[in-house]
This record gives sequence, C-alpha cells and structure tokens, in this order.
Amino acid sequence: MTVENFEVSLITVPVQLVVKTKLVPVAGACYSDIEMRIISKKTLREFWSKHPDAEQSLQAWHAKTKLAVWKTSSDVKDDYRNASFVANNRVIFNIKGNTYRLVGVINYDFSIVYIRFIGTHKDYDNIDATVI
Repeated sequence: MTVENFEVSLITVPVQLVVKTKLVPVAGACYSDIEMRIISKKTLREFWSKHPDAEQSLQAWHAKTKLAVWKTSSDVKDDYRNASFVANNRVIFNIKGNTYRLVGVINYDFSIVYIRFIGTHKDYDNIDATVI
C-alpha cells in the first residue's frame, strides 16, 4: 500500500449571498422595492386541480406577479395591459385568453396581492367584484 501526497491550493472566489425573508406587515410601515406576496397560492392550486387547462396560465401569472414591484395601478398596467380596475383596490386579471378571471385586492403599501376570486368568465358574471 502506498500513500501519495497531494498539494491543495485554495482559490478565493467571491460569492454573493442572497437571503430572502418573508416580511410581516408592520402597522404604519411602507416597504419599497419588495416582490409582491400572493395570498394564497393554495387558492390557485385548488382551482387548477378542477380546471387543469388553467394550470400553466395560473403558474405563469403567479411567477410574474410574485416578481413584480407594484406601487401604483399604472405599475400593474405596465405588466398586465388587459387588467381592469374596479372599486376597493380590486383588479381583474384575464387568465388564459380571458377564459378565466382572477380578482385580486392589491395592498400597494405592503406589496401584497390577496386573491379574492378565480373562476370562469360565466362565474365572474355572477359576482360583484367590488365587494367579493
């Protein structure tokens, strides 16, 4: 049995560590340049389990929205030109070529989108998006 000696050289490589934290809204605080929080993805998963053709479109909406930094309704319009705005900070998003509609409430100060409704266009016609 032979033992060989190995020379080890250390190379210094700069590494950037990115830490993502979940922020809990603090009363009176205003967060800037923070990705949108979506409450809740579970609602989307439950919907696409019943409507599998919507899964890809909803996942794309979720991914794009999560990375967005929206401070005003015009920021939303920059990302989603077909979004419609109604009372009480409600925004209607067309999903899968307007086959489905998603109603969200956006809290711009805390960078949160609350999903209030997702359904077919026919289901959407039977609700009042301003109060749901």
